[in-house]
Amino acid sequence: MPSSSCLTPHPPSADDLLVLLAVARGGRYTAAAAELGLNHTTIARRISALEDALGGRVLARGAAGWVLTPLGEHAISAAEAVERAIEALSPEEPRLAGVVRLSATDGFSGYIAAPAIVAVRRAHPDVSLEIVAATRRAAAQRVGVDLEVVVGRPHVHRAEAVHLADYALGLYASRSFLERNGTPASTRELARGPLVYFIESMLQVDALDEARRSTRGMVDAVSSTNVYVHVDATRAGAGFGLLPAFLADPHDDLVRLFPDEIDERLPYWLVCRPEALRQPTVLAFIEALRARIAAVAGELAGVPTRS
Repeated sequence: MPSSSCLTPHPPSADDLLVLLAVARGGRYTAAAAELGLNHTTIARRISALEDALGGRVLARGAAGWVLTPLGEHAISAAEAVERAIEALSPEEPRLAGVVRLSATDGFSGYIAAPAIVAVRRAHPDVSLEIVAATRRAAAQRVGVDLEVVVGRPHVHRAEAVHLADYALGLYASRSFLERNGTPASTRELARGPLVYFIESMLQVDALDEARRSTRGMVDAVSSTNVYVHVDATRAGAGFGLLPAFLADPHDDLVRLFPDEIDERLPYWLVCRPEALRQPTVLAFIEALRARIAAVAGELAGVPTRS
């Protein structure tokens, strides 16, 4: 009789593979536990059992959570096959469910992502969206999010980057501000004028920093990491706001100045983990994002420009 050391190890459990899939998507045991209705201890035990079956580590500690090892990435393909097989057993038309986790800028989150998830939920009410609003470079490790939307072309590894759209950035002022201070006749008269924009020392996005070139002689009056604060501060009369046209143009109390001279075009890029692109819920959301972008293409481009 062969010794126990020569016995063939047990094949990995389908349940354990699905647990790994949940941890990979959420980046944390707690997120996987909430999704699967299990506790943290059970998640840890299932991952340990899977590693015993596969003979190695499937997860490693990353800067912001758990990331897949090469063995884990190999196991994910099998886990996704198990998930698809279970979905195929449903006698009804497939109904999507789950959470899509997105990191995006404030403006994109409110103007593009929120309407997009509404469209998805009309057909699939069990799909939800979690948004981390942030204006930053693409992360080195996409832990805890499925998708990122950043401004400017990202340099990423082990991820897919897709150009979504360009949007216009223009200079605006409130009608009341112009009545009090006068309307500048040329861009030269903007020198030393009050500017509403991002906090320069905290700005991590090169494309947004380069957009300041037409306002270099101006003085920061109100600075914020949130673009909706820029819009509200400009409407309140704090100064000249360097604002996305799609957020500023709907407000009749704002006037766009020098649209032919100050018209920066900034690109939105979508960054996706390869495994996220195999999730039906993520693919449905990306499709809805594209549809929303197509529907508001004119607004993103600042066309037609209001006088």
